[in-house]
Amino acid sequence: MVPGVEGGVTIHVPSGERMDIFDAAERYKAEGVPLVVIAGKEYGSGSSRDWAAKGPFLLGVRAAMAESFERIHRSNLVGMGILPLQLKLGQNAETLGLTGKERVTVRGISGELTPRQDVTVEVERPDGTKTSFVTTARLDTPVEINYYRNGGILQTVLRKMLKG
Repeated sequence: MVPGVEGGVTIHVPSGERMDIFDAAERYKAEGVPLVVIAGKEYGSGSSRDWAAKGPFLLGVRAAMAESFERIHRSNLVGMGILPLQLKLGQNAETLGLTGKERVTVRGISGELTPRQDVTVEVERPDGTKTSFVTTARLDTPVEINYYRNGGILQTVLRKMLKG
């Protein structure tokens, strides 16, 4: 989002070009760049919960880091194959120095996962400096881990249908 500007406008990184969020998402998709949402408390609160997870999925969001998640929205994110990452108590975008211009890598999700497992997030800032911190992957049950591994509920159901 662009400070002081209303509506769906963002800055494409690294070009610095100002554009609509949809256009930026399409450009990132063409560049092969998966997206991460950086959010605050109770991410996903509101009345459009179903589309609140579908919209980011369609824009190419693959993870959402937040201080906390609205209960149903967190579940809907998992159902769309988006990894909810909960920051540790006392951490937020400001304390971690996150601006949204970083390159983010999540470590610890390619192997065996357990419910509410801690994973490491590595951040590379535009100036090349790197840092890391620990978050909790809010995959709360083995079923949710399976949904996430398959890319969401729909893909899980399709895989079962094709096998059976």
